[in-house]
Amino acid sequence: MHVLDLIARINNCVEELDFAAARMYMEENIDVLNENRSRLKSNARELLEFLTKRLEAGHQPLTRKDMAIINTVNSYASKFDLRGLKVIVRDHSLLFLRNDIEAYLNNDAKIILEGMGAIPKAAS
Repeated sequence: MHVLDLIARINNCVEELDFAAARMYMEENIDVLNENRSRLKSNARELLEFLTKRLEAGHQPLTRKDMAIINTVNSYASKFDLRGLKVIVRDHSLLFLRNDIEAYLNNDAKIILEGMGAIPKAAS
């Protein structure tokens, strides 16, 4: 994909508030975009800056599979489906060891997973 086409797609995604697609394009082409930062619209530049800082800090981006697992956990927690939660946590335990996972969980999931010992308890 040509650089100008990529920038046009990212700008379009940001205008339509499709930040997931914009994030995907940015993560795959972060070096090229940092060189052509001035061609991005202001919201897209802010998102690029945020992603660049996270990568520099050592945070690995979540994959689509990880996001699907988190959405499933949130859904199970909202329905209070403990059996489903136990299976998901058992099969994907490494995902729940990440430090930034709590930002993606809803309140129900945080409470249940803390009680199960799958994630550390929040400091009160």
